[in-house]
Amino acid sequence: MVQVSNVQNSSLLPQFYTEYLTGKRQLTPEEIKILRSCNKNSDSSWKNIWVDENEFDPSLISCCEIQGFLVIGKLSDRTLKYHDLALKEGLYDSYFENVVIGDDCVVRNVHYLSNYKIGDRNILFNIDEMSCTCHSKFGNGILKEGEKESNRVWIGVGNENDGRAVLAFENMIPADAYIWAKYRDDIRLQRRLLEITDNQFPHELNTYGITGNDVIIKNTTLLKDAKICDAAYIKGAFKLKNITILSTEEEPSQIGEGVELVNGIMNPGSKAFYQAVAVRFVIGRNCQLKYGARLLNSILGDNSTVSCCEILNNLIFPFHEQHHNSSFLIASIVGGQSNIASGATIGSNHNSRAADGEMYAGRGFWPGLCSDFKHNSRFASFTLISKGSYQNELNIMYPFSLVASNGPCQPITIIPAYWFMYNMYAVARNKAKFEKRDKRLVKVQTIETDPLAPDTIQEVEYGLRRIIELTADYLLELKNEEALAAENKEELYQVAKNYLHQNPDASFTLHEKKAQKKYGAIIIKPVKAYRSYRQIVKFFAVRTLCEYCQRNGKAGLSPSDIKEISEMPLFSEWVNVGGQIIPRKRLDQLFDYIKEESINSWEEIHAYYRECQEQYDDYKVAYALNLLEKLYTRPISEFNKEIYEDIAADSKIANVKTFDETLISRMKDFDDEFRMQTFNNAREMNAVLGSITDNEFIMDMRENMQNFEKCVSTIFDNLKT
Repeated sequence: MVQVSNVQNSSLLPQFYTEYLTGKRQLTPEEIKILRSCNKNSDSSWKNIWVDENEFDPSLISCCEIQGFLVIGKLSDRTLKYHDLALKEGLYDSYFENVVIGDDCVVRNVHYLSNYKIGDRNILFNIDEMSCTCHSKFGNGILKEGEKESNRVWIGVGNENDGRAVLAFENMIPADAYIWAKYRDDIRLQRRLLEITDNQFPHELNTYGITGNDVIIKNTTLLKDAKICDAAYIKGAFKLKNITILSTEEEPSQIGEGVELVNGIMNPGSKAFYQAVAVRFVIGRNCQLKYGARLLNSILGDNSTVSCCEILNNLIFPFHEQHHNSSFLIASIVGGQSNIASGATIGSNHNSRAADGEMYAGRGFWPGLCSDFKHNSRFASFTLISKGSYQNELNIMYPFSLVASNGPCQPITIIPAYWFMYNMYAVARNKAKFEKRDKRLVKVQTIETDPLAPDTIQEVEYGLRRIIELTADYLLELKNEEALAAENKEELYQVAKNYLHQNPDASFTLHEKKAQKKYGAIIIKPVKAYRSYRQIVKFFAVRTLCEYCQRNGKAGLSPSDIKEISEMPLFSEWVNVGGQIIPRKRLDQLFDYIKEESINSWEEIHAYYRECQEQYDDYKVAYALNLLEKLYTRPISEFNKEIYEDIAADSKIANVKTFDETLISRMKDFDDEFRMQTFNNAREMNAVLGSITDNEFIMDMRENMQNFEKCVSTIFDNLKT
């Protein structure tokens, strides 16, 4: 019900506003006369208006109604221009209630402006309502004095039942959301993260809306409880409520036509256009949300672009792409560097008694056109999934694999290491592609874009072990004499491993029961996959050792280097924490620090991420050495000349193969007759596509291949004794 009251203007500012009166004065009688009589402004007392003591022109305020107090900065006969919009400084045809306005601003046709602090050089033009309550949180998940816990706004990532819900806060990154959403079994950790978030913000009931300097807002319907930071550009937005738009002059944020943003935070350099909707959200740096995309109860990582799609209850790490109509991503944690195809339906078909399913996918998740999946499912890094309806839960633990459906009630098909065998161009290009797309000027967290990193290599290790285990089962079914003679699991495992080494051309399939509920999976080309996996592990290990030598100005490794590396902390379990790869033990250590109150702020948590990143290269080199020891089942001290030569040879093969396969897969785009049929001749095709010989990425790869070849030729020379 509308309440009617008799409100008298007060000339007193609240205490927290008095800081804005420095260099200000009240109006002179002559100025009041001009404002009231000549320019048709209204105010009940004229005692509640303060203006700049040096630069104030009352003729620049016209047809305005003023309630409460109004503080006005410098106001002169100048014009503000942004793109094609040029407006004269001043306040025109607007309503003000308890507002502080900075220097050199334009406020024109703002029908209701209440409880806001406006920065310098703002243009506010054609706005229906711009107001702020005293209890606003600007999208942060906190409570103000006297508010009930039920008023708190949670973001239900990872599961539709809110069991993994987190609280948004300014400068939140996906890593923060991940440690909060994932480790729900640690009650003390959960309590501390809530405390840290609450302690980050004031709780007094004295909030006022904010726009920073150089903000442009035009043709917008509603801004309520909004904090708009420097250089933000808002045009034609529909509804912006309880939000923070972080923006800087170097990384300006933009909001366009028909956009609705409610209960969330947008980070610098991001854009939302063309009827996009986000409710209960955090949008990372350099993201785009456009063309009717719906982002609900989700956190979107840096450098992501989503359009025309629906994203509900997700935690998405950086570099996510989802461009197409009719694609749904629901109740998932996705490790980033992912691409959701048109028609892909992920998780919208509930298959339990409640809407409580979820999905986890590692980096490089690529479901195909019109594919659909059931909760609960899990996918290893760089899983490519062909078009199909996957009507049972999946557990794909083979990284860099291709998954294909064979119809309902049938085993699926998996080709482990498919990317290495047939799609090397995509693997090789991954790092350069995403580094080029990383437009962040301020990198709060380092994002690992190399496909070959500890998180994926540990999955490759699992894939190797699993292929050996399944080969052992195959040999027993085949009644292989050596397999039957094995006295224990260890001997049988070694028999299977030897078989894979000694039969490089063997052709058989394996049955993987764990990959799909009820029907399992058929593993095809397991010998090729095994060899590819081993080669890539060696390649990663040797490349990491080469990087160690380059950092330390060494031509090769010496016994003292091996000793130094062996004494470095060894971590064999790694976690993708919001795009940064962190050893699991270091993550556990972070949790201990948080719980024992040695770390008490999100900034300190971010500093811990940076500390881990500073030591990442050392962690990797120790892991690389350990990988070689595991591959050859002996300590490095027992490596002989033959082993080092085998490592070098396999690494060279993998290096050359990486380049050759990359070149071959790219050459298909130039040699295929069906690709050429739309061009009259090769010159026309080169004019449109460019020449492969001039491809910058291919040239960089060739140079990297040659540099690696040089390193491998000498890296083990001092160890071959």
